[in-house]
Amino acid sequence: MGRTLTYPKGLSNTVNRYKHRATYDLGAIHSIINISQVLHVSFNPGPEDPFPTILPMIGQMGSFEYPSATIDEPLECYLHGYVSSRIMNLARNSDGKGLPICIATSKVDGLILSLTPNSHSYNYRSAILHGYASLVTDEEEKLWAMKLVTNSVLSNRWENTRIPPDRAEMSSTVILKVKIVDGSGKIRDGGVSDERKDTDNDEITGRIWTGFVPVWETFGEPVPSPGNKIEKVPEHITSFIKKKNVENRALAEGSVEVALPKEETF
Repeated sequence: MGRTLTYPKGLSNTVNRYKHRATYDLGAIHSIINISQVLHVSFNPGPEDPFPTILPMIGQMGSFEYPSATIDEPLECYLHGYVSSRIMNLARNSDGKGLPICIATSKVDGLILSLTPNSHSYNYRSAILHGYASLVTDEEEKLWAMKLVTNSVLSNRWENTRIPPDRAEMSSTVILKVKIVDGSGKIRDGGVSDERKDTDNDEITGRIWTGFVPVWETFGEPVPSPGNKIEKVPEHITSFIKKKNVENRALAEGSVEVALPKEETF
């Protein structure tokens, strides 16, 4: 059996509250990052601005140097952006180490409805990465990263577009490569957790419904654009939608110990 690779615990990534929910496993953390449509990237804009900046960005974990690397191995995070954006300018003008950034994301899997307001919660998966961002200047690596990010939006989408991008598109697009220093994840699964003083009180349990409401991201029916000339939705789109909807529902319903009856709808 192979060993599980983990991020080292440090001041910036150690989970202090509900430590039993923490994970430092590369595979778990990278998986949460890769299934997220939006990553929130924060950085220090400079001494003239006292507030940290947070941007919603599209990104994906991967390794150009070792393309066969699996999700549980050391990977970089590639972020897609516009050439003149502030984060790109800061990364371009940073020292050789790169721009320090934090990458965060969360996925909600369900609502935990308890007897008391204080016991309400979510089932969730969250991940945070810290690292140093620099611009990808090698054109081969840039194209590889653009393909990686495009196919993270919808599987095989890169191959079903007009490729490669032209010179103007390549010039206006910048890819940030983030060398990861550390990371951590936090996962809450399971059901309702109430105190005995409440669960033993028949008056309370007799009037308050408790339980779990699964939450999952759903992809709807494709809507053609006004200029679309293809009558049938391509298989790479329909199969992606079907696969993701099944996976997302299974993850949500699987995050609680007692599954809901399949015939119930809400």
